[in-house]
Amino acid sequence: MSAATDLDAVAAAARVLGPRATRDEPLAPLTTYRVGGAAALFVRARSIDDLVAVATARRTSGLPVLVVGKGSNLLVADTGFPGIAVSVAELAGEIEVLDGPEVLAGGGVPLPVLARRTAALGLRGLEWAVGVPGTVGGAVRMNAGGHGSDIAECLLAATVFDLDDVGSRSREVAPQDLGLRFRGSDLGDHQVVLAARLRVERGDRAAAEAAITEIVRWRREHQPGGQNCGSVFVNPVPGEVSAGSLIDGLGLRGHRVGTAWVSEKHANFVQASDAGNAADVRALIEDVRQRVAAATGFLLRSEVRLVGFGDGA
Repeated sequence: MSAATDLDAVAAAARVLGPRATRDEPLAPLTTYRVGGAAALFVRARSIDDLVAVATARRTSGLPVLVVGKGSNLLVADTGFPGIAVSVAELAGEIEVLDGPEVLAGGGVPLPVLARRTAALGLRGLEWAVGVPGTVGGAVRMNAGGHGSDIAECLLAATVFDLDDVGSRSREVAPQDLGLRFRGSDLGDHQVVLAARLRVERGDRAAAEAAITEIVRWRREHQPGGQNCGSVFVNPVPGEVSAGSLIDGLGLRGHRVGTAWVSEKHANFVQASDAGNAADVRALIEDVRQRVAAATGFLLRSEVRLVGFGDGA
């Protein structure tokens, strides 16, 4: 699209969305990198009707759509996102315990909240989630995991709304139909995860909370805080070759490009400064990838989702 066409498309979408949408909403505060530009339009969905309106605006305008959760794997370009960003935190923020036992968790529920609430109820199996700074919806989309487990291990079904179909309502999708794989799935940008049914087991509350305490302690000891998205690269050979060890072996801790640098505490983390920019973060990620490939032959795959960079990302 040309700049004029972009503006026309945004105006067309804004007419459909009306007061549901705000213009030029900063996205940096909604990501853990806390850098990058604004969304052309932003919708806080509070009902299915709001999602239907987004679907209609998408069809009318041709604009791309971005579902924003905790933003723990998003790097938004400094020029922003030229489409419709959507949050479902207010629509899908509940946790319900079902017979089985099972847990029905809204797509907007933060994973650490899910872990702590289920542990407090004496439900086991989701303790690992306390260490993943994303939402349930994002976890399903990326098959997030850590500390020996992931969503695929406990997912019974996901409730998905398709923004490509203005006449659709949400439908429940079985795990085998989601294309779940290591840190990925077949879910597209137009598919919003509204909820997930998760398998849990009844157990001892004290043991569950102790497991959570240990995970939190381990992460504080081994991983940096600050502005980052967690691990940047997928381990090329899980259980055998880690991305962090490859980067560390090249002495890249502290390596810097502009306002971004490789963490001194964990080599698979890239930090952004308070006054940083997304271009530096991206450039550093690519620089590290190229250095590792040249030295070891491993072409690392990034877990970071690039948004709005205009070159196919």
